[in-house]
Amino acid sequence: MDHSPFFYLALHEHILDVPYTQLKRRIRVLLPKDYHQHPEKHYPVVYMQDGQNVFHSKEAFSKHSWKTIHAIKRNPDLPQMIVVGIDNGEDLRTLEYLPWTIKGAYDPTLNGRGGRGAEYAEFVMTIVKQFVDSHYRTKTDADHTAVIGSSFGATISTFLGAAYKDQIGRLGIFSLTNWAVADDFDRFIGRTALPYNQRIYIECGTEEGDEIDEMIIGPYTEQAYISDAVKYSQQVVQAGVALENVSLNIFHGDEHSEKYWSKHLPDCLRFLSQGW
Repeated sequence: MDHSPFFYLALHEHILDVPYTQLKRRIRVLLPKDYHQHPEKHYPVVYMQDGQNVFHSKEAFSKHSWKTIHAIKRNPDLPQMIVVGIDNGEDLRTLEYLPWTIKGAYDPTLNGRGGRGAEYAEFVMTIVKQFVDSHYRTKTDADHTAVIGSSFGATISTFLGAAYKDQIGRLGIFSLTNWAVADDFDRFIGRTALPYNQRIYIECGTEEGDEIDEMIIGPYTEQAYISDAVKYSQQVVQAGVALENVSLNIFHGDEHSEKYWSKHLPDCLRFLSQGW
């Protein structure tokens, strides 16, 4: 019996300084099979937001992780890659994952939340990425650098993909919440030119949304997620990304959690990794 898909993957933990909060942040680096046996080989890197939810269900917010290790083990057709899980700031998550503040919320007490996403994005690119590139054998160019996020983690990922378009060439956008900062993001992406060869995987379910979402945008949150996914796919094409490099997926019955996102992670990685 061939057991080749079930190889051991090494997971390394690092604690980094976050300059704008003066706090520490954990990242974890998942290395490919035989990484240490091939010292001449360099690898693409996939950075994932909400690192607590990336690898182990026991520590995930919903008690169901992205099952990233399982995805790689059980899909040996995927090219070898390094996966970096960047923990969120817990109570700071909304502050860091929204580049602009919430305005005009259905519940006005939520107005003003967010707004430090640009600082977080700078941390990802100048602290996290530089640390990973200097300590591991990575392919540092944009074509071999991907960022994946869900919900508010998807919002900051869309910002990263535009603000650092010369360094990030692959995006996985799950259950996008740009509706929380729609006017600001629309202005931002409207004046941004994106590379034609950037590859972007976008997905959402038809049963998304919860009470918190309704506090921001009111009822009909399911349609808000679908509309956001479709609008973002149009925005990146208008900004210059080739139509064939954008994969838009709307899944009937899928809800807003890692239970559903994890099902589609292998297909996301297949799309992003074309050319690797």
